[in-house]
Formats: sequence, C-alpha cells, structure tokens
Amino acid sequence: MSTVRRVTAAVRASLAVAVLTILLAAAAPAHAADTSVPVQAAHLASRLRTDPVYVTDQLPREVPRSMAPAFAELAERTGVPTYVLVLPFWSTDGTTLLDAVHDRLGRDGLYVLLDESGVTDAAAYGVRAPTDDAVTVASYELPYDAGPLRSFQRFTEAVAQGPEKAAERAEAARDRYDAGNEPADMYIGPSDRENQSFLTGIALTAVPLSILILVPYVRRWRRGLPGAQARQRPVRRARAWIVPAVALLSAAAIAATAPTVFDQTRSSAAPTPTPADLTARADRVAAGLKQNPVYADPESPQLLDARQRARLHDRIRTFVRSDGGGPVYVALVPQLPEDESAGDSELFAAAVHHRVGRDGVYVVADPFNGMIDVVNHGLRLDSIDLYFDLPESIAYGDEAADKADDHLMAERLDRLMTHLDKSPRTEEPEALSDPVPAPNPRTATVLPPLFSGEFWPGLFMGAVVTVILFVVVSGVLGMVARALRRRTPEPTSSLPLSQPSTPTTRFLRRTARTELRALTRDFTAHQPEAASATHTRAADCREAAMLLAGVNRDTNRLADAPTATTDPATLVALIVLARAGRAALADDVEDLVCGVNPLHGPAETRRDVRVSATERNRRRWLPVCTRCLNAAIADPSSVPALLLTLPAPTGDGRVPYDEAGGASAAVREGVPRLVRRVREATVTAR
Repeated sequence: MSTVRRVTAAVRASLAVAVLTILLAAAAPAHAADTSVPVQAAHLASRLRTDPVYVTDQLPREVPRSMAPAFAELAERTGVPTYVLVLPFWSTDGTTLLDAVHDRLGRDGLYVLLDESGVTDAAAYGVRAPTDDAVTVASYELPYDAGPLRSFQRFTEAVAQGPEKAAERAEAARDRYDAGNEPADMYIGPSDRENQSFLTGIALTAVPLSILILVPYVRRWRRGLPGAQARQRPVRRARAWIVPAVALLSAAAIAATAPTVFDQTRSSAAPTPTPADLTARADRVAAGLKQNPVYADPESPQLLDARQRARLHDRIRTFVRSDGGGPVYVALVPQLPEDESAGDSELFAAAVHHRVGRDGVYVVADPFNGMIDVVNHGLRLDSIDLYFDLPESIAYGDEAADKADDHLMAERLDRLMTHLDKSPRTEEPEALSDPVPAPNPRTATVLPPLFSGEFWPGLFMGAVVTVILFVVVSGVLGMVARALRRRTPEPTSSLPLSQPSTPTTRFLRRTARTELRALTRDFTAHQPEAASATHTRAADCREAAMLLAGVNRDTNRLADAPTATTDPATLVALIVLARAGRAALADDVEDLVCGVNPLHGPAETRRDVRVSATERNRRRWLPVCTRCLNAAIADPSSVPALLLTLPAPTGDGRVPYDEAGGASAAVREGVPRLVRRVREATVTAR
C-alpha cells in the first residue's frame, strides 16, 4: 500500500511540474510584454526624481536635451507640481506610461508626455488641472509644425487659466477646426523655398520685360485705333526714358520686396543642437555595451525577457570562442529620422564602435519597427554580405513577426547568431567603408537663400512668360482692334495718315462694311423735322451706297453687305459715298475727295501733281487733301507713291484706281457726280 501511495505521489508531482512548465512557457511572451512598461516607468521615474523635466537623447534634431531648461520654465506657470517627459512617438501608450511613472515616482502632480511634434497626453494625480482641455488647446490651436515647445506653452497657458476658461478655449478651438479653419503651417520646406525662388526669378524678368515690350506696343496699338490720329498728342523725346526707368524701378522693387514677402529662414521649429546633444545617445549606448554585450534601450519597449537574454549571451560567448569569431554587440535602440544619425543604422553602429573601442559585429535592432542591421567592424567576416545580403527573415521578419508585439526579436536574433556561426571566414579582418555622414543638424533646418537654386532658371522662364504674355496680349488687342474698326469708322481728320495706298480687297470690304453700317446708324438717328440740303445729300449718298452694296433699301440685309461685292473699284466708291453721307449729317458737305487717294477723305484744293514715278512730265490737275498737297509742294516725286492702286481685275498686279473701271472712275469728279453715275448705272442695268 505504501508503495502505491509513493507511486501516486510521484505521478502527481510529475504532473504538477509538467503543468507548471507549460504555464510558464505560455506566459513567457506575455511576461516580456508586461515588463516593458514597468522597465520604462522605473527608468523614467528615476530620472524625474532627479529633475522634473526629462528630455530624451534620441531626438536631438527636433528636441535636443539642451531644451530642458525652457520646458522647466514653462512648467512653473501651471501653478502645480509638473513633471515633463519628452520621448519618441512610438515609445508606448501615453496614459499607461504616465500611470506607471506616477506609481513608481510616488509624487502627486501634473504629468505631461510630449513627442517630437507636441503634447500627446497629460494626467493629473492629486491636483486639479484641466488636462484634457489643455491637450485639446495645444493640439487644435497650433499647426502640426509648431514644435513641442510652443505646444507645451499653449498647454501651460490653458492649465493656468483654470477649468472653465480652458474648457471654453478648447471648445472654440474644436469648432474652428471642424469648420475647416485649421491653423496655417508656420514653416515651409526646401521645395517651397525652391518654388519661391523660381517665382521670384520669373517676376524679376517678366515684369520689367513686359513693361519694356508691352507699353510701347499698346501705344502703337492705340495709335492704330479709329480716331487715334486725331487724339494723338505730340510725344516729347525727353520723356522716352520713362518706360525704361519704370521697368528698372519695378525690377528693383521686386528684388527688394521679395525677401520681405518670403521672409522664412528655417524649415522647422527645431533649435540648433549642441555637440553634447549629438553625442549623448551614442555615449550612453557605448557605455552600456562596455558593461554588457546586449543593451536594451530603457526608454523603449523591452523585447527580450531574462531567459531570452541569457540564451543570447550564451550564443555570443559561443561565437567569440569559434574559429574566426569575435565579440558581438547587440543594441536594441530605435533608429529615428530625428536622432543624431538621421535614422542611419550603419552610421550609428560606427559611432558606437568608435566609442566602445573594440572590434566585433555590431547589431542594431530597432524595437519600434523590428528591423535588424548587422555591421562588421574588424572580424574575419564578409562585411558587405552581412550588411546588404542578410536574409530577410532575419533583417525584416516574416508575417508572424509583423503581427507579434515583440517582432519575434529573440527568435530572429537567435537565427542571426546561427547565420554568423555559418558565415564563411575571410583571410583578413574586414570592415565597411566609412558611412556617409548624416546631414548637418546645424544647417539642415536652414532654408537656402531666396536668390539661389531655382532662382536662376526662373529668370529664364520670366523671359519665356513675357513672350507668351506678348503673344496673348497682341492676339487679344488684335481682336479688339478689329471689332472696333468694324463698329467705329476712322475720323475724317485721321484718314490721310491711316489709309493705305495699296489696300487689299479684304481691307476695302471691311472698311466699306464699317462705313455703310455707320452711315445707316447715323442716318436713322438723324431725322430732322424739316428737310435740309445736308440731309438730302446724306440721303442721296446713302441711297447710292445701298445700290452699290446690292441691298437697295432693305437694311435687314445690311449685315451681309457688301459681302457679295468683291470689285475693289466698287468698294472704293461705296466707301467714298458712305463717308460723304456721314459728313453731310454732320453739316459738312463734301463735294470733292482727294484725287490722289480717295480714301484720304475730302480735298482741300486742286493741284497739278505728278502721277508717275518714271515719267516726270506725266501730271494731272487733281483735287488733293492736306497730306498730298504738302507732299506735292515739299517733294513732288513722292506723290506717285501716295496714288491709290487697286488689285487688277485680272488678278495680276495693281492698277490706278481710276483705271480699274466701275464707279471709281467718277470718284475724283466729285460726290454729286458719283451719285448720278451710280443711279444711271442702276437704271441702265434694269
């Protein structure tokens, strides 16, 4: 019986041991996760016990440790004991961490957690403070790039105001944000500065060039408008310098005001770190590795428990004793863009190796994203293969590692040690070449000068923009001028200067249409109570013009006239009649038009003028306008060039207008004679 009892007891003991072993094995991962926050909390509590403001050494490019006094000064404004923690964003859950730190520290007060962007969490223990509303104010009243110091300043302001005012302020900030009134960014990036430089370059050339080119062009365009010759004032040559001076002043004004408008000098709120800020983390990690080949950052999640650490130490000792092996240093430290190495694990490993002063394999494992990088410094291993060709299951992990809270870091480091054991040895110790230095944090946030970079291509583009603008403006003004010419005839006083001596059929057709429309419009608007000689003359001219245009008295067909009339000689006669009719309505009866060029308008007198450029003795007694009279007196040889010529009926060359046939032959005989010829020709045609 006793034997049976002893066997039964032994079986029970064995089962108990087995069950306990299974439970411990199942609880191991949870234990690793559960100890993460306590380790962090204990470390941070010890730091806060020394100083109520703790700034991590892992963010020197954004929040250097030298900013701690500024945070401490702001913390005093809350009116309650305030403990400030500045940690990387991925450290842990904010509320959980603050609770744990308070438990470890054992002091009541206001606990505030910040990351590289601003205040993220706050909790009050044993004191009265509107933590939630203050966090809301800091989050909603400032843009994302305001920086942690400004964010903490808003936070302390809201806390100092008390619960009621902080609640009102938080509600107003939320309402503005919900309405789409988000705070504008306080800083610009390098690409924004490039755009500013490019725009400045464009403006610096486009504006003065546009003034130099478009102002004279617009002046010439205005002189070409109907009636411009009559309104034109003599231009003083002494004022020719005004346009270049204005262009020069505009360039100087742009160059002077651009730096004031684009006055940004920095791309971030981050202050310039001190040399101590940039070396603090590497010094800390190196000091830890000198004491222990496995260093886990106490501010970060703890991915290895005691059992896993012990196994990793055993694997490292085995590798040290192996042929061609050596020391292995494992640093479980985050690699962030804001750290001194700008997230470059190779650069960080080189800095730690320099401070440790011992050759070996330096392993950088990121507890945030789970990545593993291996850098060989001085062992007989293929350095390039270890750094660039490390198996992905070790360097990045598999799907299971992505889902696990600890990234299966212990298993992957164990596989790494196996990989090192099996790696072929080289004949000589190897090391990677010196890594590329990280961007200088003292200049990384300094924007380049405005007049640099894309400013120079902008100068060229300014010239291109000027050309494009000139093409657009000339096209628009051309359309406007054509529309004005179609609607507004040339004033009589400007005709001698504006009318060509070799017009095209298209020009004659357009001018005839404009003059005929103007005559019809003026005649309809001018209806005297009693008949007068001038109104009768206008009616005769209008009737003759309508007959030439082929619309008779049907003014509804005026829109199409004189599209059916393509004979240049007839078009000249139509223009003369329409202008004479409009002049009669203005109580200015014109009997004779310029015989040299009827398009010049009414004649001033008669003159014996030369009508041939080759035959000096070929002359005619013709009515002439003021311009042709002056030419005949000053330079008789220039008169033949003023003689109106029309496209020949055969389409070959040009002929004098009075030899082109049709009604134009009677033009120089006077308006009354021209009206009779048109009527006679119409009766004969019927």
